[in-house]
Amino acid sequence: MPKIFVNDKEIEFQNGMTVLQACELAGAEIPRFCYHERLSIAGNCRMCLVEMEKSPKPIASCAMPATEGMKIKTNTDMVEKARKGVMEFLLVNHPLDCPVCDQGGECDLQDQSLYYGFDKSRFKENKRQVKDKYMGPLIKTQMTRCIHCTRCVRFATEVGGVTELGAIGRGENMEITTYLEKSMESELSANVIDLCPVGALTSKPYAFEARPWELKKTETIDVMDAVGSNIRVDTYGWEVKRILPRLNDNINEEWISDKTRYACDGLLKQRLDKPYKRENGKLVESDWDEIINIVCSKIQETEKNLIAAHIGDMQSMETINSFKSLLEKIDVNNYEFREKPFYINPENKINYIFNSSIKGIEDADCIVLIGANPRHEATMVNARIRKNYISKKTPILSFGNPGDLTYDYTIAGNTTEDVRKFINKENKASDIILKSKKPIIIIGESALELDSGQFILESVKKFLLENNFINEKWNALNILIQNASSVGAIDLGFLNIDKKNNFDFFKKLSNHEFNLLYFVGSDNLNFTKKNEFIIYQGSHGDRTAQIADIILPSPAFTEQDGLFVNLEGRLQKSVKSTYPPGDSKEDWKIFNLIFKNLKNQDLFQNFKELRKNTLEKVKNHSDFDLLPKTKISKIDSGSGNFMNEPISIKKIDYYFSNSIARSSKTMSDCRAIRSKNLKNKTGS
Repeated sequence: MPKIFVNDKEIEFQNGMTVLQACELAGAEIPRFCYHERLSIAGNCRMCLVEMEKSPKPIASCAMPATEGMKIKTNTDMVEKARKGVMEFLLVNHPLDCPVCDQGGECDLQDQSLYYGFDKSRFKENKRQVKDKYMGPLIKTQMTRCIHCTRCVRFATEVGGVTELGAIGRGENMEITTYLEKSMESELSANVIDLCPVGALTSKPYAFEARPWELKKTETIDVMDAVGSNIRVDTYGWEVKRILPRLNDNINEEWISDKTRYACDGLLKQRLDKPYKRENGKLVESDWDEIINIVCSKIQETEKNLIAAHIGDMQSMETINSFKSLLEKIDVNNYEFREKPFYINPENKINYIFNSSIKGIEDADCIVLIGANPRHEATMVNARIRKNYISKKTPILSFGNPGDLTYDYTIAGNTTEDVRKFINKENKASDIILKSKKPIIIIGESALELDSGQFILESVKKFLLENNFINEKWNALNILIQNASSVGAIDLGFLNIDKKNNFDFFKKLSNHEFNLLYFVGSDNLNFTKKNEFIIYQGSHGDRTAQIADIILPSPAFTEQDGLFVNLEGRLQKSVKSTYPPGDSKEDWKIFNLIFKNLKNQDLFQNFKELRKNTLEKVKNHSDFDLLPKTKISKIDSGSGNFMNEPISIKKIDYYFSNSIARSSKTMSDCRAIRSKNLKNKTGS
């Protein structure tokens, strides 16, 4: 490996590194504003100046490639004077509004000016003023503060995949703008707030809410989709004030989607905080003793084969496990986690997870989408696919039209017949994948919902096995699960199916064959009430709560500890960051109360026992935050009925996809603006 001298210390570095990266290897701290590890190099701010031997003037370390034998100094008088000069120029036009700036306490400019700033300015000219720009309901602008680092522009173009930001003008007249003064449409747009090193771009919903040192910070995970993005929840009292990304290179890197970041205001609204019962068509308040008695009497007087249960999209493994334990002990066998009838094969974990892993997308040399829209179904997966496409120009094929995915793709077919030809090596798509070494095929729930859903999954799996694309080193089969609780529910067996009848629950539900329905956090199930008695247990007064006969208030995901398995089979901990409102009880405690009333004994003595019992049931589990060790040798490749039908990718109401998001004013504003922009584009 080549070597470089930094402050007379010899350091080995990898070819392709910049001087700044080599200096960091040597432990030297280099200030910067424009440089960011995950963005292209701009060299705008010049704050990273260092001294290089035989160079008559300082060099910008972020833009200078490191070479063998370089001698760099980062702490000389020349370097300090140069950095102070740069800082003085940066502060020429910067307003003195730190006391009212939301970036205060987290501002790179504040931190660096402490070391390199002067206590007075030598400039007598008036400060420049720049008109604020409109960037939608998420981003608040104060463009007079902007130092033209262009991080936001590079992020929108390179990571977001939507060229919505850019610079106009030159010199001191340069401005960062959205050109047409419209809302940013990327689902990753608010990440520019974290990237902005000054207070030019701040969070609009969080404006003037709190200072960072006032907030309690909890590291946890997101459950808005099945990706399991790592996040930090900042709370003030019991209120969740904001959600920020947490670095995890295996999952979300340091980005999060706008829904993950901003749906949190929905945790404060439309909350269920007391038990309710329906009397004379209206819901009236009750207490826990009375409500548990009513629930238990209804369960006792109803035949067990006429009772059904459904678990929602954001429920933890402990909730699922304790619910299933309750149902089994009272002899109820009708239970389900799917919100729509899509084909599932629970025999082997490989059949229902993202086997290539999210990070593995970067290694792929061919990507095939079948009935999937990663941009809306798993935003962070879409960002990885774009990252791969930008760096390698990987061919991307799609069966079905997903719309704009922020990268170029080719539609290989629109029907299941096209998929059949692809599997039988009868079209160009087959030739492309067979020439690749590390392909990935991503099957979406829209494809599995088809009558040919079983055929698609099993035949694609057989095709990959026959061509050695599923082996110990690489597994190209990937299922794009949409809900945070789905993989965990399959692991715990929260579905009662056999190979011949995958959708028995949905048939009985649509035919109104059940007399009593127990829903836990189920708000997206397509169901019309007839004469059923409905028990709803959840956190929000959403769709199912409106038709329920009994309401049992329980906490949201930020208000109780829990385990979740993300779409790639990675087991993660969700940590309690605040507490639930009113008389809400944790889900497992409610099941305990019911079982105590019915059988006069506890399901679980405490949460520790419940977690231990849950961990024992997780398939292929080795440890937290690790990918599961699946057994390739035990893969079965079955078959399924084929029907020639169109592959239509079902649209997701992205900003209203769950009960928390539907309760969020911010998500409602985003949805309204997206609808308006869509109408303007189509002209309708």
